[in-house]
Amino acid sequence: MAKITKKEKSEALYQAILTLKTEEEVYNFFQDLCTVTELRAMEQRFEVATLLRQGMIYNDILERTGASSATISRVNRSLAFGHGGYQVYFEREAEKAAGGGEE
Repeated sequence: MAKITKKEKSEALYQAILTLKTEEEVYNFFQDLCTVTELRAMEQRFEVATLLRQGMIYNDILERTGASSATISRVNRSLAFGHGGYQVYFEREAEKAAGGGEE
């Protein structure tokens, strides 16, 4: 997967996200930052990642989410060969579910 280099990215955006403390703050920030279409696309990709992680097959994911097979494939590649962002989230959620994580 191509990685955005430090020179290409805007650190200010990522730092801004790190300052947000509640789900409502995050929701409002992304409402201001993104169009409805962009938000729905990100929400869909996240749902696809969750379903792939649960072992659901492409056809069932397509039917459930409406995501294209290209989107499902792209998310699957990110899960398998990406930069570990999804993995960090899923590991932390598993820790919380097991009672080992902090709120």
